[in-house]
Amino acid sequence: MAKVTPHFLSLTGRQNRPNTLVNALYRLTVPLAFLGTTVTVQADELEVTFPTLNVAEYHAPYVAVWLADARGKRVVDIAVWYDTDMANNEGEKWLKDLRMWWRRSGRSASMPIDGVSGATHRPGTSSIDLNGRFEDVPAGDYFVWVEAARELGGRETLKVPLSLPVKQTVNTSAQGQHELSSIQLLMEPAQ
Repeated sequence: MAKVTPHFLSLTGRQNRPNTLVNALYRLTVPLAFLGTTVTVQADELEVTFPTLNVAEYHAPYVAVWLADARGKRVVDIAVWYDTDMANNEGEKWLKDLRMWWRRSGRSASMPIDGVSGATHRPGTSSIDLNGRFEDVPAGDYFVWVEAARELGGRETLKVPLSLPVKQTVNTSAQGQHELSSIQLLMEPAQ
């Protein structure tokens, strides 16, 4: 029997998985009328938006997200989304279609990676919580890379710059052409 993940309708009208609904709330300033105060919650996240494609046979893309230094060397794996439900870990053999990530990290990784691996995502916006993810990364200039590859489809990579430690609010994005609609990185300085 297929595993069913509940979805909730967010305040923006988009379908979200439960954890992304919470992440969406982080971006809101919530008025607390009964206390007469306003609370702003900090959010460190990467939003990845997949387009709705008009194709005969749609397969959700495999996706890898990682932090790389200025020379392109992988520093931290952030997320790897693939078909985790296939018998005998069959979904892992297609990870090499994420060619850039595979050459930098995947071929030496032991899958699944705890806290990194997860199931594929359908069209729409998915959020990745980055809170505390870069605490052990040395100061410097980096790029957050997102690579998507889809069976019977194409492959696309996007990247956005990130300087660590974060000293001022970062809100940057990149637009895709076919497999990725966009990525948006939001980081707040540690307080």
